[in-house]
Amino acid sequence: MASSDKPEIVERAVKDKEHKEEKDSEEKGGFIEKVKDFIHDIGEKIEETIGFGKPTADVSAIHIPHINLEKADIVVDVLVKNPNPIPIPLIDINYLVESDGRKLVSGLIPDAGTIRAHGSETVKIPVTLIYDDIKSTYHDIQPGSIIPYKIKVDLIVDVPVFGRITLPLEKTGEIPIPYKPDVDLDKISFEKFSFEETVAILHLKIENKNDFDMGLNDLDFEVWLSDVSIGGADMQKVTQIAKNGISYVDVPITFRPKDFGSALWDMIRGRGTGYTIKGNINVDTPFGAMKLPISKEGGTTRLKKNKEDGEDDSEE
Repeated sequence: MASSDKPEIVERAVKDKEHKEEKDSEEKGGFIEKVKDFIHDIGEKIEETIGFGKPTADVSAIHIPHINLEKADIVVDVLVKNPNPIPIPLIDINYLVESDGRKLVSGLIPDAGTIRAHGSETVKIPVTLIYDDIKSTYHDIQPGSIIPYKIKVDLIVDVPVFGRITLPLEKTGEIPIPYKPDVDLDKISFEKFSFEETVAILHLKIENKNDFDMGLNDLDFEVWLSDVSIGGADMQKVTQIAKNGISYVDVPITFRPKDFGSALWDMIRGRGTGYTIKGNINVDTPFGAMKLPISKEGGTTRLKKNKEDGEDDSEE
């Protein structure tokens, strides 16, 4: 055989080998693809026959059951639907509350229960915002303001066939940073003026320092005139106080000056006095009901006696 023929023989052998490898590869690849298709078909048949499917979840509501100057309790309702014929465990719940990309609070709820077969459950996620923590961390968040928030929730469930699945959820809204209202005893008008029994009308000025309206439903407080308590009053009257606005409320009070000695009587006849007032107001807001404290110490008020027996009004 001539030397010129050898390259042709070697080339044919290489080509035969490459062709065999390509054929083996195609057969192997085809087998793997067939196996994948078979497994996929089996999975679909199992899912169709037994009824396995991925659960779904959605934030159905957000409640603020309690809010005051110190904190806000928030409850996130998440509706989880399980299409499977068996209960599925809710392994973990991760949650994060942020405002403008800044974390306010986060947490983990482990072993959160199970979702019944072919059913749905409302999972309640409690979250508490501590206002002192927020204000000490973010100094630009001022009392009385309303801030945006975003709640992110990851539900981790374990589903047969599918394994562990994470269901991510988000919900946005607004939350207030409440500020206590200012209260002043603008003046005291006396309806009945005697040593045995005095009936007075307290004219209160209430200033709402919040960026949201308040509906005043109830007011209870105690009043001190010249460091002497003349008792308290409880008024139930609906009064609207606009955001950053002022409202005036008249509250009747009855007391017996003789029970407090001559000093209080002399002070009352003097037509002017210092006062202290402390109590609480119950208000409705767009974010729910709130009980807010009111207080004023070291104030000065006017005393006014209504006309009696032809007397003129006397006012300081």
